[in-house]
Amino acid sequence: MIRFALRIPEDLHARLTAQAAHDRRSINSEILHLLDVALATVAQTPDRLDADPATPDPLRGKPDSSSASTPGHPPATR
Repeated sequence: MIRFALRIPEDLHARLTAQAAHDRRSINSEILHLLDVALATVAQTPDRLDADPATPDPLRGKPDSSSASTPGHPPATR
């Protein structure tokens, strides 16, 4: 096992804690389970070249790295 620090928003931590309690798992086990399920789903999904435009793209970078939050830059449009 590899050990690393993970910073997550408080509201997400609360959701993970509640879900872990519901599933009778530790938070660590719940995160591992959710990642395993998500990665299995991604592996079964074809490339998104013709994907539904309503489907959001995966997050990249810091959550606050959008150009909308950068002074002097117009908001990004699709």
